Amino acid sequence: MFPDDLATGGVPGGRPAHGATSDAPGDATAGYDGLFRDDDLIRMIGREGFLIAAGGAASLLQTAHPKVAQGVFDHSYTAEDPFGRLRGTMQWVYAVGFGTRTEAERLSRIVRGMHDRVTGPGYRANDPELQVWVAATLFATAVHAYELLFRRLSDDERAAYYEQTKIYATILGCPYAMMPATYSDFRAYYARTLASLRISDASRAVARQVLHPRLRGGALNEPGLAAIRLITAGLMPEPIRRQYGWRWDRARRARFHLLMSALRLVYPRLPLRVRTFPRDHYLKDLRRRMPKNV
Repeated sequence: MFPDDLATGGVPGGRPAHGATSDAPGDATAGYDGLFRDDDLIRMIGREGFLIAAGGAASLLQTAHPKVAQGVFDHSYTAEDPFGRLRGTMQWVYAVGFGTRTEAERLSRIVRGMHDRVTGPGYRANDPELQVWVAATLFATAVHAYELLFRRLSDDERAAYYEQTKIYATILGCPYAMMPATYSDFRAYYARTLASLRISDASRAVARQVLHPRLRGGALNEPGLAAIRLITAGLMPEPIRRQYGWRWDRARRARFHLLMSALRLVYPRLPLRVRTFPRDHYLKDLRRRMPKNV
């Protein structure tokens, strides 16, 4: 659930890095000039590996939009290769936030080409309306997750972070003017969209694929998956959680708050290189795999 006060209620390309420094010795961003600087909130927040655990909420908030859901259901390989889908998504997110400008633009060009083929009755992945919604969910979920583990952001910080995360839509071709102009405009857009969404059978099918993936190891994976399902439900806005039909009684709420309290005690005290390991791993893998002449 995005923070209740938001649920009710830069420039398109980001800022040049100008010799950005690295978060930690040997990290995958060291020496790379990208679209943002290390003190930009899109990096300060986006570097946290915990956001991957919150990714289920962002993903299923996206597919609460019936057009997004149908496109994912018809064209995604989530059910067959959930880790491959996660890798592709996170490599793009990290390339945009932490990669070089060339890497961010090159990978986004590949993503746009893939999205050109994601079309069907009543939907197309490169529809700016859908790009705005996907970017909105990335911002909303990241703010909620970060504030649960660290601290509440000020309105000025939220506004700055929102401006930076517009890149997730604009770099894929969404006109900058399509995005809610200000943080205040975003709040109104987000509340209005949440109130209007009616999830579909495709939404529910994608949710089953995400929350109950077919993984090697069977029952050995269940404790981790149960935690992900709890985090996903806890971060989901109430109107959408209710439509998905997820149980959210007093006992389940208590387990979520207990888990978040434990993580809030432990996670921020982990070494930064541990918290940023997913980012560094995915970026290094991307740089090994990315075609050089795209």
